[in-house]
Amino acid sequence: MKVAYFSMEIGLNENMPTYSGGLGILAGDHIKSAADLNIPLVAVTLLYKRGYFIQNINPLGLQEEIYPYFDPRAFMEPLPLKVVVRIEGRDVQVGVWKYIQPGMTGRVPVYFLDTDLPANAADDRLITQYLYGGDSHTRIAQEVVLGIGGYMALKRLEPKITTFHMNEGHAVFLTLALLKEHGGDAAEVRSRCVFTTHTPVPAGHDKFTYELASQVLGDFMPQNIRQLAGESILNTTVLALNLSRSANGVSELHGEISRQMFPGFDIGHITNGVHHLSWTGPEFQELFDKYVPNWRHDPAQLGEISLIPDSEISEAKKKAKKRLISYINSVSGAGFTDELLTICFARRAAAYKRSTLIFSDLEYLFNLSFDRVQFVFAGKSHPQDAPGKELIREVVNIGKQYENKLRLVFVPNYNIWVAGLMTAGADVWLNTPRRPREASGTSGMKVCFNGGVNMSVLDGWWREACRNRINGWAIGDDEDQSDEAAAADLYQDLDDMVSTYYSKPRQWLSIMRHSISDITPQFNTHRMVMEYFRKYYR
Repeated sequence: MKVAYFSMEIGLNENMPTYSGGLGILAGDHIKSAADLNIPLVAVTLLYKRGYFIQNINPLGLQEEIYPYFDPRAFMEPLPLKVVVRIEGRDVQVGVWKYIQPGMTGRVPVYFLDTDLPANAADDRLITQYLYGGDSHTRIAQEVVLGIGGYMALKRLEPKITTFHMNEGHAVFLTLALLKEHGGDAAEVRSRCVFTTHTPVPAGHDKFTYELASQVLGDFMPQNIRQLAGESILNTTVLALNLSRSANGVSELHGEISRQMFPGFDIGHITNGVHHLSWTGPEFQELFDKYVPNWRHDPAQLGEISLIPDSEISEAKKKAKKRLISYINSVSGAGFTDELLTICFARRAAAYKRSTLIFSDLEYLFNLSFDRVQFVFAGKSHPQDAPGKELIREVVNIGKQYENKLRLVFVPNYNIWVAGLMTAGADVWLNTPRRPREASGTSGMKVCFNGGVNMSVLDGWWREACRNRINGWAIGDDEDQSDEAAAADLYQDLDDMVSTYYSKPRQWLSIMRHSISDITPQFNTHRMVMEYFRKYYR
């Protein structure tokens, strides 16, 4: 058995800008756990030399994107191999770079595909330059390079692949390469592919007109493509579902939503996790090494933390928080302190994530939080998402306009390194998406490995993990809510949380303990990858 894991973005560390957010970081964590567990897996993605952007916030609070050139030579090795992919009837050369992800017992090769080669036409050299940049023409060309180019490269580099795992529909054209190779035998293709969907809304699934797809894909388009991918438009998710032996969503609720969106398909679920060794800060790593010596190999052991004294949990949290506050003060000059309850909100700036819900009643928020709570916000908006950019501007400007009443900082350029700092240092991780738009979410899981507490709408993973007021706070109940109702519940919970933090320290410590012991044994990628192995890979 050998698995090839295809993903449009993979985030392995902050030095390689080949990810934008949750999908890429999850892919990186999947690969790291596969390396730790010595699962026979290789990964394929694209090499973005202009990466995902560096974020700057200008004096008006507007996001500006900077695209520096990324030189991959310090991190990966160019292979003496090129494959040729036909795109719009032209031969496009695809180079391959190899990165090795080391693990505790194994290693995983990650192959980065690159069209920025002198032999290619200027437009073709740009195909792999920008992650999520450009129009649908660029997008389909990228997906052809990933799916078909990746498949062709693996035939020469890793000939013994038994299962192709498509992490989201971006890699689906590898099924067309398989279909062509196996003489149109859909059953044979199906027997080799598994598919994970991450999107709980119809608009999030890539769709291309058949005119564009025929123009770009040429001979790779089978005669029966409309039966496989949709009658009127090529839907990459439908194509993946039709040509995979199994499919899954990324949380229990997301599995339910996916079955409603795509009736007739057998879609299961495997709830996401995080790579515990990457996301546990040095303070809690030291603590767990001392009291739970086998936690590195088996994070399920973190269910047993009764031997760790309260004082040492408090001390580790204080050190992690000091590290975060020190960074915030160095970039903002805001004069934050580790004495105050610190609430963090960090994720992609998208309208459904409702980053401004907490500002629904500013007077109430001022009274509740004055000299008691400080807020740290972070997150990038997609360059073409005007409403997302407006949310960032609103958060930044509220922080400036009410600086005497509200302690709030927006930290620019959220990336893996900043995320590690924030998830380690946060007392509370706030998450307020519109249900059921959050397929899973993973940032809140990282907080638990560092003694932090979640306060979230019951969506995605938190719906499975939450024991309200025992291991965190649930905003609202297990049903969809209007913004007004969600805001009212949020303020009620905030009130309870702030008073617990300051007037019931023993109860707060109990919630911290449960956040670690209830959540970390289950919501990690070691459990997740083993579930993929048992359910779908073998």
